[in-house]
Amino acid sequence: MSGATSSADLDEAPARTIYLNQPQQSKFRDNWVSTAKYSVVTFLPRFLYEQIRKAANAFFLFIALLQQIPDVSPTGRYTTLVPLLFILTVAGIKEIIEDYVSMTMGKAVLKTMCSKKTTILLRNGMWQNIMWKEVAVGDIVKVTNGQHLPADMIIVSSSEPQAMCYIETANLDGETNLKIRQGLSQTASLQSREELMKVSGRIECEGPNRHLYDFTGNLRLDGQSPVPVGPDQILLRGAQLRNTQWVLGIVVYTGHDTKLMQNSTKAPLKRSNVEKVTNVQILVLFCILLVMALVSSVGALLWNRSHGEVVWYLEMLSVNFGYNLLTFIILYNNLIPISLLVTLEVVKFTQALFINWDTDMYYPETDTPAMARTSNLNEELGQVKYLFSDKTGTLTCNIMNFKKCSIAGVTYGHFPELERERSSEDFSQLPPSTSESCEFDDPRLLQNIENDHPTAVHIQEFLTLLAVCHTVVPERQGNKIIYQASSPDEGALVKGAKKLGYVFTGRTPHSVIIDAVSIWMCFSYIRKKHYFFLFILQATRASLTQHCTNLGDSLGKENDIALIIDGHTLKYALSFEVRQSFLDLALSCKAVICCRVSPLQKSEIVDMVKKHVNAITLAIGDGANDVGMIQTAHVGVGISGNEGMQATNCSDYAIAQFSYLEKLLLVHGAWSYNRVTKCILYCFYKNVVLYIIELWFAFVNGFSGQILFERWCIGLYNVIFTALPPFTLGIFERSCTQDSMLRFPQLYKITQNADGFNTRVFWGHCINALIHSIILFWFPLKVLEHVVFFLFSLQYVVVTVCLKAGLETTAWTRFSHLAVWGSMLLWLVFFGVYSAIWPTFPVAPDMLGQAGMVLRCGYFWFGLFLVPTACLVKDVAWTAAKHTYRKTLLEQVQELEMKTGELGKAMLRDSNGKSVNERDHLLKRLGRKTPPSLFRAHSVQQSVSHGYAFSQEEHGVVSQSQVVRSYDTTKRRAEIE
Repeated sequence: MSGATSSADLDEAPARTIYLNQPQQSKFRDNWVSTAKYSVVTFLPRFLYEQIRKAANAFFLFIALLQQIPDVSPTGRYTTLVPLLFILTVAGIKEIIEDYVSMTMGKAVLKTMCSKKTTILLRNGMWQNIMWKEVAVGDIVKVTNGQHLPADMIIVSSSEPQAMCYIETANLDGETNLKIRQGLSQTASLQSREELMKVSGRIECEGPNRHLYDFTGNLRLDGQSPVPVGPDQILLRGAQLRNTQWVLGIVVYTGHDTKLMQNSTKAPLKRSNVEKVTNVQILVLFCILLVMALVSSVGALLWNRSHGEVVWYLEMLSVNFGYNLLTFIILYNNLIPISLLVTLEVVKFTQALFINWDTDMYYPETDTPAMARTSNLNEELGQVKYLFSDKTGTLTCNIMNFKKCSIAGVTYGHFPELERERSSEDFSQLPPSTSESCEFDDPRLLQNIENDHPTAVHIQEFLTLLAVCHTVVPERQGNKIIYQASSPDEGALVKGAKKLGYVFTGRTPHSVIIDAVSIWMCFSYIRKKHYFFLFILQATRASLTQHCTNLGDSLGKENDIALIIDGHTLKYALSFEVRQSFLDLALSCKAVICCRVSPLQKSEIVDMVKKHVNAITLAIGDGANDVGMIQTAHVGVGISGNEGMQATNCSDYAIAQFSYLEKLLLVHGAWSYNRVTKCILYCFYKNVVLYIIELWFAFVNGFSGQILFERWCIGLYNVIFTALPPFTLGIFERSCTQDSMLRFPQLYKITQNADGFNTRVFWGHCINALIHSIILFWFPLKVLEHVVFFLFSLQYVVVTVCLKAGLETTAWTRFSHLAVWGSMLLWLVFFGVYSAIWPTFPVAPDMLGQAGMVLRCGYFWFGLFLVPTACLVKDVAWTAAKHTYRKTLLEQVQELEMKTGELGKAMLRDSNGKSVNERDHLLKRLGRKTPPSLFRAHSVQQSVSHGYAFSQEEHGVVSQSQVVRSYDTTKRRAEIE
C-alpha cells in the first residue's frame, strides 16, 4: 500500500465476534456476490441518472413536460415524449446487453475459480458438499489442492508440517508467485471430524475492511489463553490453494464483506471527452434557443399591439407573453437534434462490433478475439495522450528461456539474427517457446568440457551452481521429472542445466541431489547468508526541486529523458507537499518507470495525471493489481493473460496481446473519433438549417407561432428523410485506409489534439448552417417571388443537407451513395404519395394535390438547381482553397491513396523535415508476445500445476531455509484425505 490512509479507511465496520460450533448471535452477510453493473432494483435509477447526465436527454425531458401544458405546444403533446422514450428504450437495451455480456464473463471466471461453486464444510456433524452461496460465518470449511477459497477464513490445520499451506493470490493482487500461510500451533492438531466438533470458543476480530495485508483478531478457545491471530493465519476469498493437499479453516467474512469484494469498486460511469464537449455546446445552444424564443415573444407582443385589431382571422392568437415564450421554446426545440442520441447509440454499438470482428486483433493460440466491453468510449481511443502500462505479463510474457551464458569470459549461445534491431514483424514470426524453457544451442560448451579446455573447470562449476543453488523441487511423473519453481527465472536456469547434462533429481531436508554427466552427486546444505542490495531513489522535496531546477526552461516540455522511481519513494512523491513538483518533473520526461508499486499507487498516479493535465489517459494491464488504474483512467484496456481475468472483466476494452493496442488506437480509435465527430456535427448542421428557417418565417407571419412546414413532414425529417447520412458517416466513413493509419502514426495527432471536434469547429458548422438557412429561406422568397414558395422550401432543404453529407464523405461506399441519393429519392416518393392519400386516409388534407402542382412548376426545378448550388458553392470553394494552399499531412496521404496503392515508395516529411514513413521508435521495437499453449490454456483461468513450489514472498511467515528443509522428495507424499 502507499502508506496513505484515506478518510474512507477510518469509517470501517465494527468488530465482530464469531462463535465456534454455536449459533451466531449477530447476523452477517451471506456469501452471495454479483458481478453485474446493474441489478433488478438498481437498473432503473442508475440508468436514468446516467442518461439524464446527458444534456440532450435532460433538455428533451424538459420540452416533453412543457408540451403537456394545454394550448402551449404548436406541435402536439407527444411529438417529443414518444421519440425520447424510444431513445431511452434503445439505450437501455444496449446497456442490458453489454452488462449481460460482462456478467457472463464474470460468471465464467467464477465458475472456473469455484470449481462449479461447491465446497466441503462440516455441518450437523457431517462433511457436506454445498454451494458457495450457502457458506456462512463460523462454518468450518475444507479446501483441497487447486480449489479457490469460498470465503475469508482463519487456518485451523493443513496437510503440511506445522499447519503451513501455499496459496496463489493472482486474483487478489496479480502476483503469481506462491505465498506461505501458517495456522496456529494451538489448532494444528485439529484434523479429524471428531476433534473439530468438540472445539468450543469464539473469535474476536476486526470488522470487514479493504486491507489485503492486514488482519487483527484473537482466538479464545474454552479453557485456554487467548491467542492473537494475524494476516499470516488468514486465507482470503479468491486465492487458490496450491501444493497443499488440504486445509481446514473457520469462516470469518463472507460475500461482500470479504476483502476481495471490499477492494472491488463499482464500474465508474465514464463519459468520453467528445460527449462532454457536446454537452457544453448543447447548453450554449439551449441559451441561444431561449434568446430566439424571447425575441420571438417580444416580436409577437409588439406585432399584436400594432396589428391586433385587423387580424380577425387569427382567433387563437395568444396575448400572454409567458405562453408565447413557452410556445416558441417548443417550436424551436429541435434546434438540438433529438435523433442524435439514438443515432450515436447505434453508431457506437456498430463500431464496437467492428473491434470485436477484427481478425488482426484475434489471438488464435487462446482463441481470444478483441472485445469492446463498452461502446461509449470508442472515440476516446482516438485521443489518448498518456499511456500507463503494467510491465509483467503486459509488456513482457513473464516466461523465461535460457539462451546465452558467459563463463570465464567466453560467451556461449550465439544468435546472429539478434545483431540487428528487430521489428514487430520479426517478433511475430518467432517460434513459440518450448516447455523446457531452454533454447540454448551451442555445442562448444560441452566440447570444451570434453576437450579439457582451460575453462573446463569453470564451466563445470557454473553448471553445478545452476543445478544446486535454487529453491526448485522436482516431482516425478513416471520417468519424467517435473520441476516446480516459484518463479520462471529459477525454472529456466534449472532446466537449462538439465539440458547441458547437470540434472537436478532430488531434495532432502539436508541435501540436494544432482546427476551430472552420468556422475551422481549429493551436496549438503551450507548455512550461508545471501545479501540483496536494494538501491532506493530518495525522492525528497529537495531532490525533486533540484531536478526541476536543472531542467530550467525545459520543465513542462517533453525531453529525451526518463524518470525511474520505486514504490517506497513514490509514497513521498505523491504526498501533498511535493506532488506538484513530482508531476512537473514526470511530465518533462519522455517515459516514467515506477518500480515495485502497489495497486493503489498505480491508481493514484493515473488519477494525478487525469485531474491535473487536460489530456486523455489510457491504462493497460493483465492482473488484478491493475484493476484500480484501469478503472481510474479515461480508458481501461485489459489483457487476458496468465494473471487471471480480473483486469479484463473490469476493463472497457479487452485484447489478447499488447501489440494489438497499436491498431486499437491508431486505426479503430482514430476512425471512431472521426466518425462520431462527423456524425455529431452533421446532425447539428441539418437541424440548425431546418429550424432556424422557422425563426425567419416568424418575421413574416407576425410571430404567431405557426409552423412553416406540415407537421408530419417536420416529424419525419430526422426519422426518415435525413436519417441515413448520419449513419453512413458514423459507421463507414474513414479519412485513410488502415494501412496508411499504421504507416503514418503522425496522423493520430489529428484526433489526439481534437483538431476535428472542438468549440471552434462546432460553431463553425453551426454558423455555416445559419448561412445555409438564410439562403434557403430568403433567396427563394425574394428572388423567385412565387406563390408556391413555401411548398418548395422543404424540398430544397432535403436536397441541400443530403449533398452536404456527400461533401463531408471521404470514403465513398455503396452505402454512402444509397444514403445521399437514396434519401433525396425517398423524399420525392414520399411527397408524391403523401399528397394523394387524402381522403383515403384522414391525414394531411392540406397536402392534397401539392405534388402535382410543384413538380409541374418550372420555378421549382430552376430553384432546385440554383438554391442548393448557392448554398454549397462556398463550402466547395473553401475546401478547394485549403487543399491547395494549406495542405496537411492527412491530405497528402489521401492524395497518395488516390494516386497509387504502393505507399511504400512514397516519402512524406513533417513540418520539421523529418521523414514520417518510419514508425515511432517504441512501436518499431514492439513485439508480439507468443507464449506457448502450455502456459495459455483455453480456459479463462490459469491451469493448476500440481506439485511442490516455494514462495518468493519477502519477509514471509516461514523463512526460505525452513521451507526447503521441510520436504523430502525421495519419500512418497500422503494422498489427499
